[in-house]
Amino acid sequence: MNSGLAVKGVGESLLIHVPAGPWDEVLASLLQTVVDGGEFFHGAKLGLQLEDRELGAADLGRLRDQLAERGVNLWAVLATAQGTRSAAADLGLALDMGRPSQRAMQPDEPIETELPGDAAVLVRRTLRSGHHVHFAGHVVVLGDVNPGAEIIAGGDVIVWGRLRGVVHAGAGGDQDSVVCALDLAPTQLRIAGQIAVSPERRGAAQPEMARLRDGQLVAEKWIDEHRR
Repeated sequence: MNSGLAVKGVGESLLIHVPAGPWDEVLASLLQTVVDGGEFFHGAKLGLQLEDRELGAADLGRLRDQLAERGVNLWAVLATAQGTRSAAADLGLALDMGRPSQRAMQPDEPIETELPGDAAVLVRRTLRSGHHVHFAGHVVVLGDVNPGAEIIAGGDVIVWGRLRGVVHAGAGGDQDSVVCALDLAPTQLRIAGQIAVSPERRGAAQPEMARLRDGQLVAEKWIDEHRR
């Protein structure tokens, strides 16, 4: 996957940040990224972050058709250029990624409004070799992280599946960050400035949490008593 194309999950969709540069080159890189991604992109709803790039309806329509030929549904264009926004609207494309619908609350139903929380991205698919997820907050993956895939997070990394790729939690220096997985066996694991390679597995896989303790990376059973 081209390093200039940042991909992240937004709800049940994917958002790609399109870098500056000649449109023909960027387009070729985008389409090649989709092809290389295989099942990761197949059937996905895709949004493009175009910033101030000016594109007309013909350009966007051609791109939508090319993506459709590769099994990808272009449904949203995020841009600051008015011409691009107008062209996207003319084609029936969304101008933002939208928000998930919320269940209606009963008037007398209590609601908690003061719970603390941090920004996180949810990726609901398996990350295959060549896939990269970079996010300033927490990263949650509902699926496996295969060898050759990479996750870099400013906060925690939670994998509800097998973790076999490269993972870096606390990338901004947060030593309280953790990495959790149902099967924790990354090619390389890093928390803040500490790095380790998983030893050869002995015994059956089990949910584990990796964290820093006294400046050393340790892996422990992932159980309730470790919740922060």
